[in-house]
Amino acid sequence: MFVNEIKENLKVEKLIYEIREKQVMLDSDLAILYGCKNGTKSLNLAVKRNINKFPERFMFQITKEELEKLRFQFETTKNINMIRTLPYAFTEEGVAMLATILKTPVSEEISIKIMDAFVQMRHFIKNNSLLEHTINISNKVETIDKKLLEHDKKFEILFSSFNKKEQKELVYLDGQIFDSYIGILKILKNAKNQLIIIDGYADINVLEIISKLQVKVILITKTKSKITKEEIKKYNLQYNNLTIIKDDSFHDRYFLLDNKTLYHCGASLNYAGSKTFNINKLEEKEIINTLKEKITKTINNSLSIIEK
Repeated sequence: MFVNEIKENLKVEKLIYEIREKQVMLDSDLAILYGCKNGTKSLNLAVKRNINKFPERFMFQITKEELEKLRFQFETTKNINMIRTLPYAFTEEGVAMLATILKTPVSEEISIKIMDAFVQMRHFIKNNSLLEHTINISNKVETIDKKLLEHDKKFEILFSSFNKKEQKELVYLDGQIFDSYIGILKILKNAKNQLIIIDGYADINVLEIISKLQVKVILITKTKSKITKEEIKKYNLQYNNLTIIKDDSFHDRYFLLDNKTLYHCGASLNYAGSKTFNINKLEEKEIINTLKEKITKTINNSLSIIEK
């Protein structure tokens, strides 16, 4: 319902203001558009957690004088009149970056709507000579077109990376069995040479996932594994890419791709989607190195026992 209301009632173009000779949107308006659960507080918290992605050319806090000027210029805009603290303003690039960190049900659709609004605003500025004079834009159409083309190319690159959806955290609700299956498979397919899966409760369903991968796979599971020797034997007769290691020292589930990228998975692969869980891409180098050292040691110890 929220998305339909946005489509039918809200004119995003009216939420784009000019501050410091830049077209910007305010955090309060963006929080409403993206459907942030706790409003501006949620939006600004997400930005704070990713502050290195928001240089001043992407986002800045407006001054008291600038806020008063906005109130004077847009007396009928209720949202501006309700603002009590100095808001943050996001440029077009900042809004695009914001779309990559907010995880709301309407983030994709609203991002497209906002980008369309910025494009319309630029076309309006270009074609309106009076407004061009007001905001000190050159009257040389050729120069404007060149700058707009350069801007659009940079913006296209930024949004193409957003559309690839390389998310560092995925959340699946109970019942999203197929979605979680596809999400996990998409992550595992990023492995180019080797994949290590740690899942103590892996069963024959995990073999089905591994069969779709074109890399060598090491599966670390419990000593009382649900996968039988006969199932492993039959699997390797056809695919020959799987090594099983039995170890009881891991509690959680992990995916290690090419000994570089490490994911933590909150559910066993065979139960994914039966209950709510999330998958996180680990970023802290110290944590990654500690886990990699533990995984390597476990594998080496197991292989040395096998050789004996």
